[in-house]
Amino acid sequence: MEKRHLGRTGLQVSRLGLGTMTWGRDTDEQEAAEQLKEFVDAGGNLVDTADVYADGDAEYLLSRLTDGLVPRSELVIATKAGSVPASGRRFDGSRGHLLSALDASLRRLGTDYVDLWQVHAFDPATPAEETLSALDIAVASGRARYVGVCDFSGWQLARAATWQHAHHGRVPLAGAQLEYSLLQRGIEREALPAARETGVGLLAGSPLGRGVLTGKYRHGLPPDSRGASPYLSGFVQPYLGERARRIVDAVATAADGLASSPLAVALAWVRDRPGVASALVGARTVGQLQAALSVEELTLPEEIRGALDDISAPVHRYPDQGWSEL
Repeated sequence: MEKRHLGRTGLQVSRLGLGTMTWGRDTDEQEAAEQLKEFVDAGGNLVDTADVYADGDAEYLLSRLTDGLVPRSELVIATKAGSVPASGRRFDGSRGHLLSALDASLRRLGTDYVDLWQVHAFDPATPAEETLSALDIAVASGRARYVGVCDFSGWQLARAATWQHAHHGRVPLAGAQLEYSLLQRGIEREALPAARETGVGLLAGSPLGRGVLTGKYRHGLPPDSRGASPYLSGFVQPYLGERARRIVDAVATAADGLASSPLAVALAWVRDRPGVASALVGARTVGQLQAALSVEELTLPEEIRGALDDISAPVHRYPDQGWSEL
């Protein structure tokens, strides 16, 4: 699998990454082991997790697999901190919380360092400079090799990246993880241009539109799907409307013309967008992962890419389009 530099750094990540949000909850240890082995055998190295995935069990599970199945040195392990869904405060970007969470992640992962440590979300209750200082401390102490952010808006990302560049001794942001797919192109308005301008590599989350772009929901709600899951049904529901149906139909038509699958077409579109370092795929089964990994052989023709661009184009108004439309 092709490797790409993450932003303006020396860190190389596979252009498809393995997401672990379902590990330890919907994906058991045996299934996770098969997924990880399949992924590494295909040349993948980036594995993305978080301290809150399955309440920490996803990190525990990854630790058990790197103990005996895949050498730690072959993986780029990325994790996150800052999300606190069980408390009255949804996000905590304070230096104390972040560093304590990192230490807890390292214990669960059974490693001395993570390759990429990410702030899970912007915390408006904490000064940005304090949040960013935790990233500097993590790298200076050897607990993280590179750092990044997740789900920052355009101005938040631009400010954070500029702050890190402007002050001597601070660690530049390597990556920004943001949702990006044919069903969600909102980052093209400001966040993606900010990332590209400041040299931050994009890790594209939910590149299959939370599973909807595979076409599995075109004729109903499969009982074994995320849309039917008590944990993830609310995650899928926003992408089951009329606009999404038109885009999914276009993807299916393109797949038919290429003798491919909707999954492969949608994933190849995201993977090859300017600024994308890696598209993160979260599979419930090894079969789903194998289908995603097969996209390595697919490059979309320009005419098909253009048609998909047109039907999924995000709305641009003032100030994105100057003064042409208010």
